[in-house]
Order: sequence, then C-alpha cells, then structure tokens
Amino acid sequence: MILTFTDFGSAPPYLAQMKAAALAECGDARILDMVTDAPAFRPRPAGYLLAHYIRDFPEGSVVIGVVDPGVGTDRRAVIVHAGGRWFVGPDNGLFAPALRLAGGGAAWRVDWRPVRVSASFHGRDVFAPVAGRIARGLPPAGHPVDPDGLVGMADPDDRDAVIYVDGYGNAITGRRADTVAADARIHVAGHTVHPARTFGEAPLGAAMWYRNANDLVELAVNQGRADAALGVGIDTPIAVARPRAGD
Repeated sequence: MILTFTDFGSAPPYLAQMKAAALAECGDARILDMVTDAPAFRPRPAGYLLAHYIRDFPEGSVVIGVVDPGVGTDRRAVIVHAGGRWFVGPDNGLFAPALRLAGGGAAWRVDWRPVRVSASFHGRDVFAPVAGRIARGLPPAGHPVDPDGLVGMADPDDRDAVIYVDGYGNAITGRRADTVAADARIHVAGHTVHPARTFGEAPLGAAMWYRNANDLVELAVNQGRADAALGVGIDTPIAVARPRAGD
C-alpha cells in the first residue's frame, strides 16, 4: 500500500501526477490519500501528525511525504524505515517524530534521479517513483545515513502547540494525551480549557479538550469551531496545568 501525506490540498493536478509516477513503478499498488491538507510549508508540526496517524496503516506501507518548502534547494531526499513502515520525502523534520515514536529505525539518502527532474516537483519526479520501487520490493535507492542525524531528531517527543486544524475547526496538538492528567487544564491564546471525555459531556458551544482517537490532546467546541472560538491556528502554543485546589 502506498499512502500520500501532503500539503497539496485535494485539487488536481498534483496528487494525480504523483500517483501516476508511483504507479509507473508499481502498477498493482493500492494508493490512498492519508492527508492532503497537512500544515502548509510546516514540515515539523506536520511530522507529529504523521507519526500518530500512521499507526492505523499496516506494516509495509510506503508513505510519500511531501511538505517540502525547500524543494529544489540542497535539502536531502531521504528514505526512512520506522515501525515497519517506509517513508520517502525531504529531510526537513517531517519523518523525525515517526522515527522517535518507533524507537528508532534506518535511513538512506536518495541518490537515484530520473532522466527528467524538475526543480519544483520532487514529489512527482523523485519521491513517488522511489516509493513505487520500494512498494515493488526493491531495495532503497540510496546510501545508508545515520537516522539520528536527520533534521528534527533532537526535537522533543511532544510539541506543545497546535499541529492541525480539521474541517470542523477542531485543533489537534502535538501533545500526547498519556502525558497529561485527566483533570488538567489547557491554557491557550488567553483561554483556559477544561477536559471532557466526549463532546456530549461539554455544554453546547463550550470549549473542551479531550484525548482524541489517535491519543493526542485535541481542542474542540461542542457543535462549534475551536479555531474560531479560541483564536488558534497552526503553531499556536499551549500550556498544560493541573487544577488548583477549589477549581
């Protein structure tokens, strides 16, 4: 299975071109769009989202990861193997959280280049064909590199900030819910947000934080938009606090 994780949006033609390039190398592959609206131009927050959402996909899956504002520069193209899954894309922090969450893995610098490669669309010209070759069972097209030397490997395991806003306006953070007490308060953009287990436990229109289905702290408003109500967006910081006596 090949998965796309991009900041392209769902409009053609970029996704279709990238998929076609992957299928040219592995014609019987199944291709699914995992995320098409990753935080635009922000590979580091996007990486936290990728690391937690990849767990729903089977081992052996190959991710074409394209959040790549440095395309055409001297940033490396890499292949990463972590948690039994493959990742192909830029070395800009996008894959570091997945490596850390998996407890390590392996990495290669992509040396292969096609006869024709544009300076602005390595997703189609480099990453997708390499992903197709891996899906076909071929070895990584490059030389091994130290995975600990990839961009972002020194970042913390939790990112105390919003990393994604979904279509409902819910704001997903990079904070693992396992590290937050069930009765904690989340301070964000001048607001104090109280916990709830489900949307129905919060009053209509009230803000809440909860453990989302992928084990991250998420900010929401019951039948409303947290991004608008709280004034938050990608990279808005959060702070976690235990309630004081009497709260």
